[in-house]
Amino acid sequence: MAKYYYRKSSLNFKKITKFISLLVLVAGLIIATYVFFPLISYQIYFASEFSSQEITAPIPKATVLNDSTIASLLNSASSSFFSGIDYSNAENWFPNVKFQKLTQKVENYGLSIPKLGIENAVVSTTDTDLAKHLINYGGTAIPPNKGTAVIFGHSTLPQLYNAKDYKTIFANIHKLKIGDQIQTNIAGVSYNYKVVNVFIVDPSDTSILEQNYNDSYLALVTCTPPGTIWKRLIIRAKLEKI
Repeated sequence: MAKYYYRKSSLNFKKITKFISLLVLVAGLIIATYVFFPLISYQIYFASEFSSQEITAPIPKATVLNDSTIASLLNSASSSFFSGIDYSNAENWFPNVKFQKLTQKVENYGLSIPKLGIENAVVSTTDTDLAKHLINYGGTAIPPNKGTAVIFGHSTLPQLYNAKDYKTIFANIHKLKIGDQIQTNIAGVSYNYKVVNVFIVDPSDTSILEQNYNDSYLALVTCTPPGTIWKRLIIRAKLEKI
């Protein structure tokens, strides 16, 4: 009678199956956290700040769990996750608006926000790299000229805030309130601005780039809630007369 011998496979398919299942589960949890974290971060960092101000919050309390809100967040999160768009380049913030690279007499100037510990942060009027400095959006006014100087800056989770790191420099501007001071320094001359508006717009809303020449204004722009590109937080300030 013939004897048959079976070699035990060196591969343990049960272990491999368990490992793959665990890997899929972890990946799913990471994606879910990435998508829904903005809702949580809004409640943690922004709700208390915004509730005391007369502004439109990025996620209104009445609609935090609204189907359309969730759909909007999912769409925004998935788009930012898979698009590969470099948002450290200011030219990509408004793809429907041509970034105007103009020759400026003032190539850069300083921006200070005493309340946040920001002192003479560099604002470039010619470059578009937000990782290196703030950006005075091309085609908008240069302070203290009349019009609106639209200044872009990166934000991230508030606990990672570093006033000297341009990748986190605007992480705390949601703490600014009407009446707070912002200063610019151009060619050694300082100009004081007072915050007059704080509001939220959709990323497709380019109205903030419109110029009003009745006075000199600043408009600080960053993404909100933290860690997303879902909405835009705008801090608008007006030049104080001497």
